[in-house]
Amino acid sequence: MLSEVADGVWVRQSEWVQSNATVVRGDDGVILVDPGISGADLDQLADDIDGLGLPVVAGFSTHPHWDHLLWHSRFGDVPRYATAANAQLAAQARERAQAMATESTVGVPLDLVALLTPLPADGGPIPGEIIEHGAHAIGHAAILLADRGVLIAGDMLSDVLIPLFDPRRTGQLAAYTASLELLGQAAQQVDVLIPGHGTVATGPEVAARFAADCTYLDALRQGTDPVDPRLDQDWLARPHQANLAQAQQA
Repeated sequence: MLSEVADGVWVRQSEWVQSNATVVRGDDGVILVDPGISGADLDQLADDIDGLGLPVVAGFSTHPHWDHLLWHSRFGDVPRYATAANAQLAAQARERAQAMATESTVGVPLDLVALLTPLPADGGPIPGEIIEHGAHAIGHAAILLADRGVLIAGDMLSDVLIPLFDPRRTGQLAAYTASLELLGQAAQQVDVLIPGHGTVATGPEVAARFAADCTYLDALRQGTDPVDPRLDQDWLARPHQANLAQAQQA
C-alpha cells in the first residue's frame, strides 16, 4: 500500500529487491516514478492510486534498467518521461529489458516496457529539478523536490544495495564520487531520501546514506574490502568484485 513520506509524495515498496515506486502529486494529477515490479504489484499500485482520486498525468524513469522501465495500462496512455540518454538507450535495449522482465518476475505487460519520451527542456509536468549524472547507468537522474524536502534518488544511496558500477563503462569510481557530490548538494535541501531499492531515509539517516556510500568507494579506491553490512547478501559478492576490479584499473 502507499505510504505518504512527505506532502503529496507517496511510496509503495515491492518485495523484489525492496523496489520503491514513487507517486508525486503535481498540478494536474500525479506523476509515477519507477513503478514495479510484478504484474500484481503494478495492479495493486493502480488500486492505490485510484484511492487517491487523482489521475496519472505522466511517468518518469530514473534510468534504463528493466525494473525501472515498467508500466501498466491502468496508469493510462500518458507520456513516460526520462532523460534523453535514458530514452535513447531504453529504446535500443527494449528487447533485452522485456527478456529480463520475463526472467525475473511474472505478469508484467511486456508491450509497455521501455516506452519512454525524452523530457522536454521545461521539465513538462515533472515538479522539481532533474539531476542527471554519470553513475550506475547512462542517463541516470534523480528528482529534487526542494519545496517538499524530498530527493528521489533512483538506484543511488540505498541501504540494501552497494554502489553498482555500470560494467559497460569505465571510470565509474570517479563518476560515482562526482555524482554523490552533486546529489549531496541537493540533499542539503531535503530531509527525506527515496532510493530505488530499500528503506526511505529521513532526518539524519539521509547523511548516513551518503557516508556509507563514500566509505565504500574509499575502500575500493584503496584496494581493500570494505566493512559494509550490505555485503552480507551473497548475491552482491559478484558485483562487488566487479566494482573492485574496475576501481583497480582506474
